[in-house]
Amino acid sequence: MRVQFTIALAHLRQRPRSTLVSLLGIMLGVAFFLAVSALMRGSEQDFLKRLVDNSPHITVMDQYRTPHVQPAELRWPGAALAISNVKPQQETRGIRNYRNKLEAIENLPGVRVAPLLRGSAVLTFAGQQQGLSLSGVVPSRMKDVSTIDEQMVAGALDDLSSAPNGVIIGQGLADKFQLGLGSTVNMLTASGGSRIMKVVGIFRTGNAGYDETEAFTLLKRAQVILERPNRVNRFIIQLADPQAARTVAAGIEASIGYKAVSWIEASEDLLSLLLVRNIIMYSVVTAILVVASFGIYNTISTIVVDKRRDIAILKAMGFQAADVRRIFLYQGMVIGLLGSAAGLLLGYGMMHVLARVELKPPGVSDVVAMPIWWGADQYLLAVAFAMAACLGAAYLPANKAGKLPPVMTLRGAI
Repeated sequence: MRVQFTIALAHLRQRPRSTLVSLLGIMLGVAFFLAVSALMRGSEQDFLKRLVDNSPHITVMDQYRTPHVQPAELRWPGAALAISNVKPQQETRGIRNYRNKLEAIENLPGVRVAPLLRGSAVLTFAGQQQGLSLSGVVPSRMKDVSTIDEQMVAGALDDLSSAPNGVIIGQGLADKFQLGLGSTVNMLTASGGSRIMKVVGIFRTGNAGYDETEAFTLLKRAQVILERPNRVNRFIIQLADPQAARTVAAGIEASIGYKAVSWIEASEDLLSLLLVRNIIMYSVVTAILVVASFGIYNTISTIVVDKRRDIAILKAMGFQAADVRRIFLYQGMVIGLLGSAAGLLLGYGMMHVLARVELKPPGVSDVVAMPIWWGADQYLLAVAFAMAACLGAAYLPANKAGKLPPVMTLRGAI
């Protein structure tokens, strides 16, 4: 094997220009593979982080995945007559016996949960009106399952505990109504109730629709305003492992009966879009390496043509076809390893340059940095694709060299 490797290196040194071109092709291919992969996967991770961190991993609602069967159908299944237009008994909506169910969910490993009562309300101030979603929360629990406390630009979520009629609104709504800390507004509900509320906090998420239509108050105060005493209609759940959300949600739903929706189920269309995007991305960067491998194929094919007599002499000396093939496969391997090493260094530098790029999209006040993924697996993947392309490009001429008949070649017939 040492002799074969030495011959392979000698062949490459005899053609420095072709070898250098092949090396540059692989180097650039690996570098662009790394840069594009790091950028695309970084943007994917950033998107998922925003999606996962800014929304519950699991939401338990006060409804059932499938409607309950009517008593008449249970009593007389398959009856000749069917009762239609049955109106369910009117009741106060909410999760029944929610404290026991909350405790059962809390006992699950790696689970943080907060109860929430969500309803519709209308905020009026100085003749202006704005429909919004009012959420009654327990501040100490809400901070464990939401990032809303980190997004406060004035006041804090804990201020609700010291202000019985306090409300926290978004920056968009505050700007629209020209409100500030200490401002008082009138809150109207669908049932006709009205209450004067005091602004004790202002948050900003960057989502204009959310910042204009969301408000938070104490859970007990929301139960009074929305006329749902001792009721909640949501459990907001965060997990230590977000990827386990689908399994945990199924277990919770089977345990308590109410519908539990994981972030994976709620975002299936977005996740499928990310999968398609990744397939396109890897297809493009792989095509770059495939194009670069043509340089290797051309270099080794030329060496095989020029070294036909040398190959015939080697086979006459006792080299088998596999030994000859190995010589040219070594050439592809050497070009692949050297090109990959140089490409990794260049790609790493390109990733650092991209990480320093800052953008300010039109209409956005915050500067956005390019998200870069630094995971080690993409380096291994780039080298694996490069070596596969190099060895694949080297195999065809290597196989041709191994099949050359030595006698006819030495006679000049080939």
